[in-house]
Amino acid sequence: LSSAVSQRRVLSGMRPTGRLHLGHYHGVLKNWIKLQHEFECFFFVADWHALTTHYGEVEIFENHVLDMVIDWLAVGVNPGSASLFVQSKIP
Repeated sequence: LSSAVSQRRVLSGMRPTGRLHLGHYHGVLKNWIKLQHEFECFFFVADWHALTTHYGEVEIFENHVLDMVIDWLAVGVNPGSASLFVQSKIP
């Protein structure tokens, strides 16, 4: 990355509250696929953010975190082009 491009970053995340659907693809993932080649991108599973509305259903996060990341990879989000992480795993 050139110095001008490396200073431009994108941080975006998704809450793992259910299965992904076409709205996620058209509303977010198509943009992520494009942005990962234009900026330094950090895409994350926002599991702590999901607690704001699903605090009584913590078990749903465990079921959806891995499935969500697999779906990201399946549509073209590339961990070689963008950094992927789970919010709760960052100290």
